[in-house]
Amino acid sequence: MAMAGLYRRILPSPPAIDFASSEGKKLFLEAIQGGTMEGFYRLISYFQTQSEPAYCGLASLSMVLNSLAIDPGRKWKGPWRWFDESMLDCCEPLEKVKEKGISFGTLVCLAHCAGAKVEAFRTNQITIDDFRKHVIRCSASDDCHVISSYHRGIFKQTGTGHFSPIGGYHAGRDMALILDVARFKYPPHWVPLTILWEAMDSVDEATGQHRGFMLVSRPHREPGLLYTLSCKHESWVGAAKYLMDDVPNLVKSKDFKDFDEVLTVVFTSLPSNFGEFIKWVAEVRRQEDGDRSLSQEEKGRLALKEEVLKQVQETGLFKHVVAFLSSVNSCCKSTSALAHKDDLPDIAAKVCCQGAEILAGKFSSSERFCCRETCIKCLKVNGDKPVTLVSATVVDGSTEQGIDVLVPSSQMEDCGCGPNNCIGMYPAGNDILTVLLLALPTKTWSGIKNEKLSGEIQGLVSTEYLPTLLQEEVLHLRRQLHILKRCQENKVDVDLGAPSI
Repeated sequence: MAMAGLYRRILPSPPAIDFASSEGKKLFLEAIQGGTMEGFYRLISYFQTQSEPAYCGLASLSMVLNSLAIDPGRKWKGPWRWFDESMLDCCEPLEKVKEKGISFGTLVCLAHCAGAKVEAFRTNQITIDDFRKHVIRCSASDDCHVISSYHRGIFKQTGTGHFSPIGGYHAGRDMALILDVARFKYPPHWVPLTILWEAMDSVDEATGQHRGFMLVSRPHREPGLLYTLSCKHESWVGAAKYLMDDVPNLVKSKDFKDFDEVLTVVFTSLPSNFGEFIKWVAEVRRQEDGDRSLSQEEKGRLALKEEVLKQVQETGLFKHVVAFLSSVNSCCKSTSALAHKDDLPDIAAKVCCQGAEILAGKFSSSERFCCRETCIKCLKVNGDKPVTLVSATVVDGSTEQGIDVLVPSSQMEDCGCGPNNCIGMYPAGNDILTVLLLALPTKTWSGIKNEKLSGEIQGLVSTEYLPTLLQEEVLHLRRQLHILKRCQENKVDVDLGAPSI
């Protein structure tokens, strides 16, 4: 027997015009001829329906990130790297978004964290004429997309706050095409730009701030090649506060004589769970995805990771950090977790478990994965440079799967297949701490009283003369730190600008 239920809504028209209607098709063809549908083709190629009633912001952003071909740097499922709503959780827990939705400022934060170039505007900060210019510019190209935050009620639609990308513009009728990600509810539709502006020019009761729009474009390079900051554990709040607030206060509270004293104070005061905060970006893949050979793409990424790691280890700061860590008593809990003696199999086992969670689509779930077996091998195929490969069998109770982790490394020419025959230069505590010190805002060290020491430190932590790859890596981490600082202070809806670095 047929059951009564809700299957879509009737699109209120006017003010909207159904994209698939005769009039909607006519507008589409005219807009193509006018050159303001160039952004449509990539967006429609990645058009998706939000998977949860409150995921309109996440669906809009993942759709735009995919259309811009921004690499998430980690796999979605199987061998595929692809933005999905479940991967957009660095600024707000997914469960909270599922329950309450997401604010405009938090979505901007997510776009920054995902590595996109973002410009965001609230309607009380800009005019409708400026908005129209931005819509026309993005509609006339495929390298920039607009995500609009608006109130559905202005369109006589059911619901309140909503996010959707703008797919194009009709100059003659001054209308914008909204690619509504709630496709179970309303189809794509044209609306007068003046009414869209009115719908955006409303106040979100949850934040007390005006809605608006964001311009999302592709950066010149994918960020986070080797390092990234993690918000997967609640400890990130304390870690971000320590780096951004406590460290500057610590360095100006004492009269230091040399840099080792500074490192002692900074590192011995690290929060106990600091090791969960900064991670190296691992290349994880299923063993059954193919043979043990590397694709050209994997080789290219691994080469870049190794170059970044090499550049870190060639800095003067790295030598200071290595000397400090070697002198630290192994019982010092605040640094032992990040020391150079990190055991690669142990590190890889954790990475393999996390990779298995992602590949199984169970990330952040209650199910726990553990490594039953870990083996380090050196992979050398067709005369290529040897690559360190960590293989593991990961078990989640009922099933098991083989996982490989490609590790940035440097080996001797004669490389066997045992861990003792490979000289690994995988990211460890010394280079991670080095990069993190470089990523701190320059004003962190302004409180050093000793002028000679201050000059020495400024020379060691300056990013000005770093090689390009390392400089971009460091500045990406610095942007992440600033974004997390906003999150920690609940300022994501107050400050929409790109982090000042």
